[in-house]
Amino acid sequence: MALTVYSKTRNKALVNFIVFEKMENMKLRRSRLPAMLLTIVFWELSFQVSIAAASPQVAAMFVFGDSLTDNGNNNYLNSLAKANYDPYGIDFPQGSASGRFSNGNTIIDYLGDFLGLPLLPAYANPDATGSGLLQGVNYASASAGILEETGRNLGERISFRQQVENFASNLEQLKNEMKAEQLTKYLKKSLTVVIMGSNDYINNYLLTSFYATSYIYPPTTYTDLLIQQYTKRILALYSLGLRKFLIAGIGPLGCIPNQLANNFAPPGKCASLANDLAVMFNTQLRSLVSQLNTNYTDAIFVYGNTYGAVSDIITNSRNYGFTVTDSGCCGIGRNQGEITCLPFSAPCVNRDQHVFWDAFHPTQAANRILAEKAYNGPPSDCYPMNVKQMAEL
Repeated sequence: MALTVYSKTRNKALVNFIVFEKMENMKLRRSRLPAMLLTIVFWELSFQVSIAAASPQVAAMFVFGDSLTDNGNNNYLNSLAKANYDPYGIDFPQGSASGRFSNGNTIIDYLGDFLGLPLLPAYANPDATGSGLLQGVNYASASAGILEETGRNLGERISFRQQVENFASNLEQLKNEMKAEQLTKYLKKSLTVVIMGSNDYINNYLLTSFYATSYIYPPTTYTDLLIQQYTKRILALYSLGLRKFLIAGIGPLGCIPNQLANNFAPPGKCASLANDLAVMFNTQLRSLVSQLNTNYTDAIFVYGNTYGAVSDIITNSRNYGFTVTDSGCCGIGRNQGEITCLPFSAPCVNRDQHVFWDAFHPTQAANRILAEKAYNGPPSDCYPMNVKQMAEL
């Protein structure tokens, strides 16, 4: 029964295009149709429109990112960056450790829910093939970055470049699921989410024991390099037909438990260097989004102000229901951030009162707030519009 319902839900992604085509054809034939036949056709069209009204707000969602959005791709890799063990997923349905780096849902899970989409399959999941791709795919990989070498200290990962190539591979399969014209409309109505860049700092530039990057590049030059590569990947996705982009900035890295612990930050303070680097990157990323909107007028690019959203949650934590903002719910050492959540660790019991689940990642309570800000927030959270407004275009 569950499989049947899921299959029907996936097929709704095509209804909008069927309805659209019928309306266009009717404009040509309406004057020649007998009154009775016209009534029948309009009745059929109204019935299909009522079905479409219950369909998702976007045709599909395609996700590119790192551990903040990975929903199980790294389960299939030889990597230390995995979350397929207890207590990860303790608050996920059936308490399952699916590979999500949270106690429960990620920001993508909640964003998909707001948009009326089911949980997306991970690209590496064997079920992510054929019609299983119709409502979107998650390509994110923990420890991955914009640069190819980012995250190699933790083993295998799927870089941003490879994630784009994986989407291109799926696109060839989607060509077997619908006609060329339908596919073009489908891609234009799909949402692309990119949450990338954090690891290029915490698992590259700031990890001086493993990388020489900070000795080679001054901060401004390194940021220029990241934005240059970022632009190349975004334009590759655009060239493949995607037209609606949510491009998220990176959060205040100096405020995560790992950086607080490593930098001996005093209570109430964050690690300034990591935050300064994040601000520098985000400033250029927002400028890139504005430039893309100017140069590619048939698409819409939205900048997600992750830094501002997370900073607001930390600064005004009580307003959001949080009581702990500087320690992981599951971890070891100072700020529960020196060593991240290990297998079968005992997490805190007041998880919904913690901003951070482990040394690096938010709790599902924080993820829900961030998803709400992205979906329905003001321009200070999403510029020049939020995801809901973009979906309605």
